[in-house]
Amino acid sequence: MSGKHILIVSPASARENNGNWQTARRWALFLRERHRVAIAPGWDAEAASPPDLMIALHARRSAAPLAAFARAWPARPRVLVLTGTDLYRDIASSPEAQASLEHASALVLLQGAGLTLLPEPMRAKARVIYQSAPALKAPAHVPERRHLDICMIGHLRAEKDPLTFMRAAELVASRRARMLHIGGALEPALGAAACATAARQPRYEWLGALPHAQARQRLKRSHAMVIASTMEGGANVIIEALTCGVPVLASDINGNRGMLGDDYGGYFAVGDAPALARLIERSIDDSAFYVQLLRQCAARAPLFAPEAERAALLDLVDNLLLTHPTHDPTRQWNRP
Repeated sequence: MSGKHILIVSPASARENNGNWQTARRWALFLRERHRVAIAPGWDAEAASPPDLMIALHARRSAAPLAAFARAWPARPRVLVLTGTDLYRDIASSPEAQASLEHASALVLLQGAGLTLLPEPMRAKARVIYQSAPALKAPAHVPERRHLDICMIGHLRAEKDPLTFMRAAELVASRRARMLHIGGALEPALGAAACATAARQPRYEWLGALPHAQARQRLKRSHAMVIASTMEGGANVIIEALTCGVPVLASDINGNRGMLGDDYGGYFAVGDAPALARLIERSIDDSAFYVQLLRQCAARAPLFAPEAERAALLDLVDNLLLTHPTHDPTRQWNRP
């Protein structure tokens, strides 16, 4: 196959099946239309044939391979994709993450609100590429259904704040609400909390980790989706909800506002389980409010179309390869 050799460095693998992996997998599919693409957790500096371009996901966790590639092949372009923990924690405190900003030829953010968090000198090489998901036709929302599923999708870890969803499950008054929690327990204490909540509260079900396709089928049949995170770089689950017509009830954080817009009606304060419970009840009892959320989500959905993400990614890569030609016979041998 013709085209350049591109390496996507992803600290996550298919086994973790998290947002970083979904980004790596999807970008590889887009780029393979023109290039030879591999996904790996790192880079072998002794490899005989280095990539023409590196895409690294996660500033802190991919810092070592990004730095090694920058030292060994300084003329070759390097793209750094900034995650939620990068933007909202690590670039302010981690020397490794800060070094990654310097080593990157281009920075990619997954939503626009995060641009203000970058150091001023870095903003010139940053661009926003919204992630995408294929549209799924949602079934009709039938008011007579016995249960209305409110789902939360995401592995159980502190940044996702699953405890707020669990606490809200015990506060919701509507008998029609069924709270479905999808995700593996990355932190055992949170798994124990999920088991305890399910034992106390019949409306709460923890389904554990599901294959991506199964999770999305559950999502498209839901009344609403909750994202309670304390930090997000640009959550895939928001995109997957919007592209199958399911409104989102979201924690009021910068990353979620960058996806849903400042005027969105479905925000609740971070960690405020009573506010989330009230929002769930309002989405069930107030049809006008629910229709408002559906319309606002539908208006944002075109931002997350696969063809838009594909075009933006290919444009970025093509321009970097054009301005950083790797056929130059001058080779760098600054091995780490």
